[in-house]
Amino acid sequence: MMIKFRAWDKVQNKMLLPDNIEFINGQAHWAEASTDGNGGYSNDGKVDGIGALFELEQFTDLKDVSGKDIYEGDIVKSNYKYAQPNISQIIMEDGNSYITGEDLATGNEMLVSDHIGEIEVIGNVHENPELLKG
Repeated sequence: MMIKFRAWDKVQNKMLLPDNIEFINGQAHWAEASTDGNGGYSNDGKVDGIGALFELEQFTDLKDVSGKDIYEGDIVKSNYKYAQPNISQIIMEDGNSYITGEDLATGNEMLVSDHIGEIEVIGNVHENPELLKG
């Protein structure tokens, strides 16, 4: 399993892709990959509890039907006919990744790995929350 994260910066309202993460006393310290060619820079912020500046989201180690990485917090569209709803969010719990909602055929939660050939990432909960409405 490849362990990697992305981080939603609640102050700048943008997604960051940290190269290195170190946790010290509940604080995350990392260097972000530079997009301007001038080198990376450091970001510090509390990631747990009230007043968190960043929200870390883990890679599920899976890709959608178009080959895009699937992260916790992604919004996916499912072509599985028994998925309810067919547009939902990826969550991680107890080391597993799930599609929120229900499998109407079984009444069970839907593991991402069981439906990998049927889902497409269409956004994330931070930049596209409107996709989950209605």
